[in-house]
Amino acid sequence: MSTTGNKQFIIIEAGRTEKHYWRDLWRYRELFYILSWRDIKVRYKQTVIGALWSVAKPLITMVIFTLVFSKLANMGADSGSAPYAVMVFAALLPWQFFSNALSEASNSLISNTNLISKVYFPRLIIPTSSVITSLIDFVISLGLMAVMMIFYRYLPSWQVVFMPLFLLLAFLCSMGIGLWLTALNVKYRDFRYIVPFIVQFGLYISPVGFNSNRIPEKYRLLYSLNPMVGIIDGFRWSILGANNPFPKQSLAISIVVSLFFLWLGISKFRKMEKTFADLI
Repeated sequence: MSTTGNKQFIIIEAGRTEKHYWRDLWRYRELFYILSWRDIKVRYKQTVIGALWSVAKPLITMVIFTLVFSKLANMGADSGSAPYAVMVFAALLPWQFFSNALSEASNSLISNTNLISKVYFPRLIIPTSSVITSLIDFVISLGLMAVMMIFYRYLPSWQVVFMPLFLLLAFLCSMGIGLWLTALNVKYRDFRYIVPFIVQFGLYISPVGFNSNRIPEKYRLLYSLNPMVGIIDGFRWSILGANNPFPKQSLAISIVVSLFFLWLGISKFRKMEKTFADLI
């Protein structure tokens, strides 16, 4: 970049995008804010129930899981002294954030075809901004969680102060997998049909409607390779306290798997980034 008076100019030169890529991410931070705010407005503009959908979706899911797992499958005892509905909703908080972020990120480049084909900027900004907007739904759901606790007269444990750390881990997990699927979705458009299946399937193999102690010990390691297991168990530990032990093993595996997918996602995304404008 060169400066003349009060004006700034971007100089395009061979190899510059590779050399200054991460610096460009900071320089284009205003575009990140603009895209994030645009996605938020688009999500809630001209909708029938608006932000209420962010409340209705996890609430309906919680009711279904409560009826199926607590009443029919007799898993109500898994919650200990905490209400079963609170146990389920504590797991839905990170899961809804992860699923929303994954779905939004995987389709983000396709939804911004005109912008990508006409203007240069680090493409990593687009999926990252879409993941950030999923935090709005998380905050709304967190408010509903507070209302539920007031209704059930159940106070969260002091470990709730650690919840932002588990949210950060959920962000890294969704970001890594999201970047990987985003890059694949540009080249292979049928991946947009696979993502909803992954999200739906993942809901049932994650400890949302049940407690991880239901899994036999001999399968626990394989089961914990799902990075959301440690994250969900961590959320439950931070909210429910003594009703759920600290998930040492599953959390350690979740950190390793999430960091691996973050590395894989960024690597795959950067490798294919040069071809995005042509493929789209």
